[in-house]
Amino acid sequence: MKNFSKYGIILGALLAAYFHVILFPDIAFTLNGLGYLGLLGAYFLPIPFFQQRHKLVWWGMVGYTLLTIVLWFIMGNKTFVAGTNSAIGYYAKASEIILLLGLWFDKKD
Repeated sequence: MKNFSKYGIILGALLAAYFHVILFPDIAFTLNGLGYLGLLGAYFLPIPFFQQRHKLVWWGMVGYTLLTIVLWFIMGNKTFVAGTNSAIGYYAKASEIILLLGLWFDKKD
């Protein structure tokens, strides 16, 4: 299960970042995608500052992902039309669910 959690975190975060960054002209989505990449780096890279605060980084990733999902429910375009920007929101939410599952299974008490 540990391998799933690591791969789930990496896959979920990279996909979430990708789905947000491809909406580039919109700076809010681009910054959100870059935030996922920054948190992914803080979670896995051997940087002592972040590794000493690994639980805080874990909570940061969970909170950031949940905030993104909640904001989409409040402000996002929920019309699903395959092949359009409106569908990207659903793809991003699926990747964020994968990320949350990976984080949950990687949880250290």
